[in-house]
Amino acid sequence: MTIPAQPKIYHIVHMERLPSIISDQYLWCDAKMVGRSQQETTIGMNHIKQRRLHELCLNSHPHLHVGDCVPFYFCPRSIMLYLIYRANDADLQYQDGQDVVIHLEAD
Repeated sequence: MTIPAQPKIYHIVHMERLPSIISDQYLWCDAKMVGRSQQETTIGMNHIKQRRLHELCLNSHPHLHVGDCVPFYFCPRSIMLYLIYRANDADLQYQDGQDVVIHLEAD
C-alpha cells in the first residue's frame, strides 16, 4: 500500500457541536466533554465510549486512556458513520441519521 504524500485525517460530529467547536477553537475529547455543563448530541455508542474512558489505555502512554484523546480516522467514511446510516444496531441510541453529521477533515 502506498502512503499518500499528504494524508488526511477525519472526525465526525453532530452538527449541534459545531458552534462550541468554533467558539472554543478546540475539538475536545470525550473525557473533557463529560465534564462540560452543556451537553450536546452524541453520535457514538455509549458502551464503546465508556470502555475508551475507563479501560483502554494507549500502548505508547500507559497512563493515558483512549477517551483522553480525540479519535481521528484515516478513512473518510468510518464504521460509525455506516452504523448511523443503517440505523439498525441495538447499541446505537442516536437515530437521527447522517444529514446532521459533519465530516471534519485535516491534513
